[in-house]
Amino acid sequence: MRARRIAAVALRQFYLYRGSPTRTVPLFVWVVLDITVWGFVSRYLNSVASPGYNFVPMLLGTVLLWDFLTRVMQGVSTAFLEDVWSRNFLNMFASPLLISEYVLGLVITAIGTSVVGIFAMLVLASTVFGLSFFVYGLALIPFIAVLFLSGIALGIAGSAMVLRLGPASEWFVWPLPALIAPFVGVYYPVSVLPGWMQAVSHVLAPSYVFEGMRAIIRHAPWDPSNLLIGFALSVVYIFSAGISSAV
Repeated sequence: MRARRIAAVALRQFYLYRGSPTRTVPLFVWVVLDITVWGFVSRYLNSVASPGYNFVPMLLGTVLLWDFLTRVMQGVSTAFLEDVWSRNFLNMFASPLLISEYVLGLVITAIGTSVVGIFAMLVLASTVFGLSFFVYGLALIPFIAVLFLSGIALGIAGSAMVLRLGPASEWFVWPLPALIAPFVGVYYPVSVLPGWMQAVSHVLAPSYVFEGMRAIIRHAPWDPSNLLIGFALSVVYIFSAGISSAV
């Protein structure tokens, strides 16, 4: 792999974002809408719940991190699909560009777009709804790392699906986060799921993040080493998705 080729793919995406408001505005619009809706839902639940229980870090925090994973995935898959839609994908490989170099360029793009998105979410959630991430402590860093790697894996897997099945299969890409959300316990503990769904959740990295978040907020016993399992699973998923896109 050549670093210059990877940088060229990322630089091309930067130029596309810089010159197109239709690409940059959605980075903020959907983030603002999600945080606004769930922020007011959290406030309403606080008004009807028992005194002393705060839904903001429990509900709004999980929504923010789940939205972060989704934005990371879309940072990879959307950039790839735009090349497919514009018929530019074949032009990319008329050059000596390798698939691995192309994918890494899209991953760098996803890093940039996800940083912008999570910054906007943090500013809105903290200033308007009083969400303080200090409640999660230093565990927030590995939480974000596991979700970032999981989002990259989903993005690469979605792109590989389109490579295998053709452009019409893009309709299978967008629902990917929604398909795994019931299993990872974004809005509820994994323990409420039936046995077979809990078995699936054990092999999904994000479930370890959201279970850990809820335990920290409730001051319940929690084993931080579980995040190592989530991290390992995320790495395995990335390698598996990368192999499937390259073969």
